[in-house]
Amino acid sequence: MGSETAPTIDQLHTTLVIPTDAPVVRGPRQGHWTYADWERLPHADGSRYEIIDGVLYMTTAPSYFHQWILFKLARYIAVPADEQQLAYGIFAPVGVLMPGCDPVQPDFVVVRRERVAIIHDRRIRGVPDAIVEVLSPGNAAYDTATKYTAYATAGVPEYGIVDPVRRTVQHFRLTAPGHYDSPQTYTAADQFALACLPTLAVRVADLFAGAPDTSL
Repeated sequence: MGSETAPTIDQLHTTLVIPTDAPVVRGPRQGHWTYADWERLPHADGSRYEIIDGVLYMTTAPSYFHQWILFKLARYIAVPADEQQLAYGIFAPVGVLMPGCDPVQPDFVVVRRERVAIIHDRRIRGVPDAIVEVLSPGNAAYDTATKYTAYATAGVPEYGIVDPVRRTVQHFRLTAPGHYDSPQTYTAADQFALACLPTLAVRVADLFAGAPDTSL
């Protein structure tokens, strides 16, 4: 019977994640993670793993209210976009592979129909037309700083951030390589539309309305 060598400390690393008490996982040193390493992770454990610039991040299962907002984004944007044959909208978990992001799993992704070729082999392998993230209490800095920079660097044309606490949507548009302009902020009374789908406007308040549980 062959013997197995116990993993060394260099093979076990704590993910740089939110929350900070994430489990230890076996893999390369932080800064050296790849898509191939990601595919070997235990995705069935309910956690969401992402790699940005070789660093492994993990977030835990979202709240019901978080998922309710994604349901509304699908209802008001993804479904009509599909019915009108404009675009494909999908919400997490789905792997998106872009420069420096290999992969990330955004909350909500839009790919216009004419760019459908980037969707293949179970993943989105290219830069989508828009990404939307929904803030959770523990991940605000991750979405507003880490992912903000990563998405701008990757060249994502539009980035939306939904804030369930303030009931707002911030909308960023890429104005130069690696740089988003100052955000346009929409409040509950406003209507919001992605630039890639300008005819599909949704009232911000409708993203939150009707949820039986709004705790985060």
